[in-house]
Amino acid sequence: MAIQTKPIPALYTVYILRSTVRHASLYIGSTPNPPRRLGQHNGTARGGAAKTSRNSLRPWQMVGLISGFPSMVAALKFEWALTNPHLSVHIPSDSRLSRSTQVKANGQPRRPSKSMVSILSNVHLLLRVPSFVRWPLKLHFFVPEVYAAWQKWCATAAVPLRPSLEVVTDFGGAQTSEGEPDDYSAAPLAEESESSDELEQTKTCGIHALPLDYEPIKDYVAKARGIFEFEREGDCVVCHRAIKSGEGLHAVCTNGGCDGVGHLSCWSRHFMPSQGLDNILPIQGWCPKCHGEIQWSDMMKELTLRLRGKKEVDKLLKTKKRRAPNKAKAKV
Repeated sequence: MAIQTKPIPALYTVYILRSTVRHASLYIGSTPNPPRRLGQHNGTARGGAAKTSRNSLRPWQMVGLISGFPSMVAALKFEWALTNPHLSVHIPSDSRLSRSTQVKANGQPRRPSKSMVSILSNVHLLLRVPSFVRWPLKLHFFVPEVYAAWQKWCATAAVPLRPSLEVVTDFGGAQTSEGEPDDYSAAPLAEESESSDELEQTKTCGIHALPLDYEPIKDYVAKARGIFEFEREGDCVVCHRAIKSGEGLHAVCTNGGCDGVGHLSCWSRHFMPSQGLDNILPIQGWCPKCHGEIQWSDMMKELTLRLRGKKEVDKLLKTKKRRAPNKAKAKV
């Protein structure tokens, strides 16, 4: 049976959902499309979870999420660990922050009740454990008080997170439904033009500003395709040996204007010395040719897209044909 392989997804997230009616009601899920998924939770689109279907708790809003998962399975593993921190094998027993104090009828431990603080503390913990610490994850917060709770926990945590972990805030578009701002007051809008501007702004903020496709790396993908299609690899920028086209795995510098290509193993060894000998997966480094910084995750996303996602690349780089202008027939 052939193994199905796919490129690293453009986006896959684990999100935290909160009821705008009852802030104590929380939900954890995963999705490649947060705006669409939020619409499902709020009943404006088909789908959604039974736990979020009660109208008395709607509308829901995504207050934060984690992105950068290398696959759907990876996101599901993180989601399960965050939902079940009392059982997850990714957390050592002596490090658990959430413990079960009750059992179900079948004798299994009952999931402990969760709060925003408990979720954030377990996110902090999971980002430190060996299973996830070297993944190219990024934290996003869309509500000020949730971000403040995160900062408070980080300030008191005994073990800090790795410095390279990126934390992003966007408080301009905290959403409760697809295309709808989180203000559900019935106050009439003063001017129609202002409401249109505000609605348009919400579509470019918060979860609506997240890249759902490979568009952000389009130029990088086009550069790499041009190099390999025309066999312009040259010599490895790390070991300086000739690169044989079509043999082995080769990666391209992510920086614009740089056509540096190297053996994947050479890039890995080049990135690793500054990260310690115990680590087996690089996080970031610099290009020997242009001396620009490179994120290992960006390089791997392009590499897997080139090797496993020809259809996705063709779609991304497809140029739209321009329609010829209609020429009006001259009247005699």
